[in-house]
This record gives sequence, structure tokens and C-alpha cells, in this order.
Amino acid sequence: MSVPSVPSASVTPRTGYSVLMPFTPARHEQILPFAALTQWSAAHRLWQGQSSVGDPHQTFAYAAASGFHVPVGTGVTVMPLRHPFEAALQAQALAVAMGHPVVAGFGPGAAVFQRNMLGAPYRSQLGACREYVTAVRGLLDGEEVDLDGEFFRCRGSLPTLPRPGIEIGLGVLRPGMARLAGEVADTAITWLTPAPYLRDVVVPAMREGAAAAGRPVPRLVAIVPVALDKPGRDPAAVALASNSGHMSMPHYTDMLRRSGIEVDMKADPMASAKALIAGGGFLSGGPAEISAGLERYWEAGVDEIVINVTGVHLTQGPRVALKELEEVLREVA
Repeated sequence: MSVPSVPSASVTPRTGYSVLMPFTPARHEQILPFAALTQWSAAHRLWQGQSSVGDPHQTFAYAAASGFHVPVGTGVTVMPLRHPFEAALQAQALAVAMGHPVVAGFGPGAAVFQRNMLGAPYRSQLGACREYVTAVRGLLDGEEVDLDGEFFRCRGSLPTLPRPGIEIGLGVLRPGMARLAGEVADTAITWLTPAPYLRDVVVPAMREGAAAAGRPVPRLVAIVPVALDKPGRDPAAVALASNSGHMSMPHYTDMLRRSGIEVDMKADPMASAKALIAGGGFLSGGPAEISAGLERYWEAGVDEIVINVTGVHLTQGPRVALKELEEVLREVA
């Protein structure tokens, strides 16, 4: 069936700096120091990614129940784990619980994960995402959805509840998904993407998609891995700890290659990490250097920068990671 373009929800202006949970809490209370940092600092929003350890909706709701009501985002949950109806239901429940706007980010996940969950990868990654976002958007807009697509079937509606706004986000790495985000999403969410690549590839593709659909260009969110230069700390080791999994996936290596960064995790992981730093995919240095590197993302057209210190957490633990977030936020604020 032909799936129409989705009308945009009201899109907020540039929001500033946000923070990513640098790990997925195995116990819900582990989120509280980071929720407190978001509430009491210059950070705008708290983000969580997909994990097999725990569900971000549950830990966010726990933070709200503990008194930390902050804007949140999921960047990104993978589509094979949730039917569009369940995705819309979770997003709405989260917005009600937090009492603040939510960015509900989605992505198809790696082809091997699709095969493991569904029996086969989506025949068309873009087609599956278009159907998914169409259904979720319609449900959240209070429509009676009747989608009988190639990838998803969804017939039903959600009750309309008083709640803050929900932006529908798409995980974006390459031009095709960027154009699709321009057509159907409220937000494009990127991970590990250097600023020049966003400026030269992602932003033009988003504008192209938005123009074709006759709608505003979505917001652009960049989740940026960083680590301050500290005595005894090897930046390449931190970058490798943070991103070895992503740099091993074909869609990430293709994106990095398009941005001029050659990585080969099988041949030389450490050289790949050094290439990532040299190419601006991982920011390392003193506070002023980190701030200058982040400034290039604003110049590239980014609307929200999410500071990611996952590598610091993995090499030195959550307390050091939390302190690092505080230091970076003070510098950029």
C-alpha cells in the first residue's frame, strides 16, 4: 500500500545541551544521580539508548516517581522489539509520567538483529521505518489508524490524554534515512556522526526530504561521544570502549567511511579508534577543546547536542562519568 507522509508535530526550537545515560541501569535507582544532574544543571534533556539490560521507559518512569520530572528521549529503541501500537502506548505513558516533552526515537536496528528477532531482515529498511512512524504518529495524534502495510499491520486508536508533546524521532546515519526523516519524522537522531558529515550529507538530505513532503525540516539531535584529557587516560582506549560495538556494524562503518574515517575492527581496533578521534567522530582533549569541538556541531546545523561519556563510564566507572558530565556542562554553559 502507499503510505502517506506524516504531518509534523509542533517542533521545538534549538534546545541546547543534553546528557546521555552512560550505561543502562540494571537497577532503576542507578538513574537517579543522572536525573538529578539533568534537573539541577544546564542540561536540557536526559537520554537513554536501547539495551538488553533494561527498558528505558521503566527507568525513566522510576526517576519521575522518585521526584525527578525532566524532559527525556530514547535514542533509539529498535523496531523489531515493539509493535507500533505498543511503541505509541509506551511513549504516551512516558510523557504522562514525566510531565515533560518526550522524544520517542526509533530505528530498524542491525540486519542481523532483525533476522534474529523476525526471521529475516526487513526487505526495505526505509519502507519499514516509514510504515512504523506513520502508525505511531497517527496513534499519538488521536487518529483511528488503519494501516495494512508490507511490514506492519495496525488497526486501532489510543485514548486522548492530557500530556506534554511527543516528538517522533528516527535514528539517522546515511542520506536515505535522513531524507526519510525529513519527510516523516519530527527529529533526526544521530550517533557517532562527525560534524562535517552532518553539515555536508545529513542536513542537505533532511532538507530535501522535507521539501518533497512540503513540511518543516525536523530537528537534528547529535549524540556525541566525548572524554576529557586526564592524566593516565588513553583517549583511544576510551573511544574504543565507548564505540567498539558500533564500529563493528556494517551500517556504521559505511557511514564513517562516507565521512572520511576508515575503520577496520578486525584488523586493528586501536588504529580504528585513533582514526575515529582524528576524524572528529569522538571528541577528546581539554575543556576548551571539547567545547570547540561541540561548537562545530552547532555550526553544522544541529539543534540539540547530547553529551555521551559512555567510554569514561566503561573505563573508570559511573562516579567519574557523572563528574565528567558536570565538568563538560560547566564549560559549555
